[in-house]
Amino acid sequence: MNKCVFCNYNPTEIMAENRVAFAILDKFPVNEGHTLIIPKRHFESFFEATEEELKGIYSLMHEVKEMLDIQYEPTGYNVGVNIGYDAGQTIMHLHIHLIPRYKDDVENPRGGIRKFKVPLVEFDG
Repeated sequence: MNKCVFCNYNPTEIMAENRVAFAILDKFPVNEGHTLIIPKRHFESFFEATEEELKGIYSLMHEVKEMLDIQYEPTGYNVGVNIGYDAGQTIMHLHIHLIPRYKDDVENPRGGIRKFKVPLVEFDG
């Protein structure tokens, strides 16, 4: 049996999906509305995605952004993907972070959110 947490995800927690990907709220968010866009097919790297998967991921990211705009009213976004262990990937199933940003959520937003912000939930992974 595949032990990948994203391959065995609880479908009741999916906030949006299409044929190739689904979206969930991050269990260790760095900001309100921090969402993961996850392909349904198991593979590790962004560079392994097919053109069809990339289009589906991109489309779903826009759909989720619209949902987050309504629910949280952010003033910006970070979009990020860690590719490989040495780049910070801890779950070896591609997932893209869509992180809403808010005015004054950090003192100086340059350089990205994880560098400056205390996570909402501690992660030891």
